[in-house]
Amino acid sequence: MLEIEIKIPNIGDFKEVEVIEVLVSEGQILKKNDPLITIESDKSSVEIPSNFDGKIKTLKTKVGDKVSEGDLILILENIDEVQEKVEKKPEIEKEIKKIQEIKPETQKISTDQNKVFNIPSASPKVRKFARELGVDINKVAGSERKGRVIESDVKSFVASKSNNLINNDNKSNEKIKQEYSHSEFGEVEIKDIPRVKKLSSKYLMNSWTNIPHVTNHDEADITELEQFRDSLKDTYTGEKKKITPLAFIIKAVSVSLKKFPNFNSSIDEIEDGKMTVKKYYHIGIAVDTPHGLMVPKLRNADNKNISLIGEELKKLSNECRNLKIDKKEFQGGSITITSLGGIGGTFFTPIINHPEVAILGVGKSEKKQVYVNGKFVTRIILPLSLSYDHRIIDGAEAARFNNDLKENLGKNFAYKLAI
Repeated sequence: MLEIEIKIPNIGDFKEVEVIEVLVSEGQILKKNDPLITIESDKSSVEIPSNFDGKIKTLKTKVGDKVSEGDLILILENIDEVQEKVEKKPEIEKEIKKIQEIKPETQKISTDQNKVFNIPSASPKVRKFARELGVDINKVAGSERKGRVIESDVKSFVASKSNNLINNDNKSNEKIKQEYSHSEFGEVEIKDIPRVKKLSSKYLMNSWTNIPHVTNHDEADITELEQFRDSLKDTYTGEKKKITPLAFIIKAVSVSLKKFPNFNSSIDEIEDGKMTVKKYYHIGIAVDTPHGLMVPKLRNADNKNISLIGEELKKLSNECRNLKIDKKEFQGGSITITSLGGIGGTFFTPIINHPEVAILGVGKSEKKQVYVNGKFVTRIILPLSLSYDHRIIDGAEAARFNNDLKENLGKNFAYKLAI
């Protein structure tokens, strides 16, 4: 029997290069130039093809092996001799028929094995991108030649998985259908949902479905802060400076985040027992626009004074309302603040802006009679609603965070916020 050894060809100066894909299996019929394995160096990945026709007798390489020039990949049987064996032994055909009649479980195993060996190729950059997203590159269908996977394939795979999760959740809950259409009871109007709301709906659904929300409600006494804010004047003109209370809240939150780093984290890799603790303080601000709710990030809030934060708030709000803001400005946040203070209301349950783990809801401040030092006095009270991801933050920590935030907004810290 004529056997042919297929070895690693000249691959330049590279040695001990890792095998990242084995594209064939024992017993497989090969044609010349069919890809056998893929090796990956620090800079690129390369497919090693076959130089001969034949049937694979023995596979000598597996994923993870380190190979150099001259190392044995596999052993081929001469294709002519293989054909002669088939002609001399017609009973093989009978065996094949028997195999085809084997139980579906066996066929399933065979199919799964074929999937393993038909692994798509991809560049190191794409592989790294897939690893960062937690995607098994072997499960991604490639759109390029010979099934090569590119970055857009990985993104499409992630999007389809997310949609499937949402769809499965929807299927698990029986959908109630209306017995009568709305128009049967009177005049109606069919309108298009604003584009921004359509885009945000799937993210809100994903957050509400996958994050175990808990909301801690509290009240902050901001009497001195409001007095200080009303007393602010321009140094040069003497005119009163109008700085929104939200600017003070942003500064106070950034200070509290430094004491409670869990609130400034993400847990995308919770299955692996990993969490990402951010060393930056980019505060998301929910902006109400005619197009829907937008959440841009005010970057490095911890390093900015109240006046600068107030100016950037106006700029971000205008850019959102005029649709002139870069989409990147909606990413990379620490925590989000959503304020209803200018509209009304007290407590509510804001939905966490994934991949963040907390969001602060701010209601409308009002004057209340508060019992202080043995008597009732009038104080300005601000409602706070802190929703948090219970997988990483517990109730006690949330209560401590709110206590620290109240202190930052209270009389002992209000003036320091302006520094």
